[in-house]
Amino acid sequence: MAKFSRVVVAGAVTGLVMVAFGNVVRSQQSAPAAAGVVPKSLDIPSLDLEAPLIKLGVTKSGEMELPPYSKPKVAGWYKGSAVPGDKGASVIVGHVDTQTEPAVFYKLRQLRKGSVVRVERSDGKTVEYKVTAIEQIDKDRFPAERVYEQDGLRLVTCGGRFDYDRHEYVDNVIVYASLVSDA
Repeated sequence: MAKFSRVVVAGAVTGLVMVAFGNVVRSQQSAPAAAGVVPKSLDIPSLDLEAPLIKLGVTKSGEMELPPYSKPKVAGWYKGSAVPGDKGASVIVGHVDTQTEPAVFYKLRQLRKGSVVRVERSDGKTVEYKVTAIEQIDKDRFPAERVYEQDGLRLVTCGGRFDYDRHEYVDNVIVYASLVSDA
């Protein structure tokens, strides 16, 4: 059984920042995608959200990389997770806001069960997911096993109250979605 680390903050910024993940678990259930296949973009029609995706890895200190704050409308796919549409957990993260503006996942907490999420892949396939659950959970209780090991798409951002003393949000917002189809 894999051991999971506590969720940590990727860095402090004056104002509102996103929570990142420390010591990210590399899912052993994820099947490797066809050589070179990566997710290219994310589409959530009910939120009027279309965003390009970049690949994210792990920093030298073991924390998941984040999309750059200078590109708030970009989300990132954790390349240690499954390619959307493949077996395993696929994890996409994005900022809720920056110091000066709303970011890509600003409306994520407004998603509802049954909402459609589509991911376009570099091999031309578009995979469709249906939202099965949305949770807002304290960072100290981050459900790493559900996020990194169970099949499906996971969209993650920060949420809840902002703790100005610690320069971080106190919660994570996590969307769980199950594969419906690929085109």
